[in-house]
Amino acid sequence: MSFSGEVKGELVKLENDARHCQIAELASALIYSGAVRTDASGTQIIEIQADAPYVASRCCMLLERLRLAEKGAIQDAQSRNALYLDKNDSDVIKRTLQMIKYKEGDNLVNPLVMKSLCCKRACLRGAFLSIGSMSNPEKGYHLEFVCSDTQQAVQLVDTLMVYEIHAKVVARKKYQVVYIKESEEIVELLNVIGAHISLMKLENLRILKDMRNSINRKVNCETANITKTVNAATKQIDDIQYIREHYGFDNLADNLRQAAELRLEYPDATLKELGGYLTPAVGKSGVNHRLRKLSELAEKLRNCQ
Repeated sequence: MSFSGEVKGELVKLENDARHCQIAELASALIYSGAVRTDASGTQIIEIQADAPYVASRCCMLLERLRLAEKGAIQDAQSRNALYLDKNDSDVIKRTLQMIKYKEGDNLVNPLVMKSLCCKRACLRGAFLSIGSMSNPEKGYHLEFVCSDTQQAVQLVDTLMVYEIHAKVVARKKYQVVYIKESEEIVELLNVIGAHISLMKLENLRILKDMRNSINRKVNCETANITKTVNAATKQIDDIQYIREHYGFDNLADNLRQAAELRLEYPDATLKELGGYLTPAVGKSGVNHRLRKLSELAEKLRNCQ
């Protein structure tokens, strides 16, 4: 199962005892799933046909808890991973649409059903179950809602902003996609909609990823430093050998000759280690100064050739 599926599977099982929140979530699921329509005869129909059973299952449960439908009355619909209420369920349809304050042609959740913060949470939960998805956090951070039009996208963005979750909107074919890419804000959204188990899994993955990235940065830094040191030592040895062949160590000042001989004797030693071999001992900067002098001399000799 995908991570997105795990989140939805967790949300479907959430208990929500507040009646007004149940109404808000049901309104959100029905609106964002595009489930309310009118057939050719003018009869209103509630229909949800999703690619997974989450929305239909949650709506069935909410209808039963709100006592809009008798328990078990729509189990057949639920078992087909769909929710379809037609003229045979006219009483359920009528009471449902009245409860969510639906008006014909609405494509937005009625603001009256999500006045409080808890109801806004429920609306976001219904929206994620209906049109939300999330990428595998091991590969990257991306959560999105695929809205049918700009108005839906704006309502979602405004609702997310209530919890200081900053979402952006991009057009994708005929849809408006509300998306979040910051891992901290995705974590906050999971907390808002009540997916706490998924939140903890995401946090654990974030910690592991941050640890791996930190280790990789340190390894890369150390590798770069080692490469730099090796390249510098190789250049120093080339310069010293050139001086020995074209100038001679006997013509060097004692401090430069001693540094040159030690570098040839200890090609892998650090500047600090070379300084310890000198008599008297010299600090890292002192050794670097002498080796730089030798490199400058080698460069002058090459230019004179």
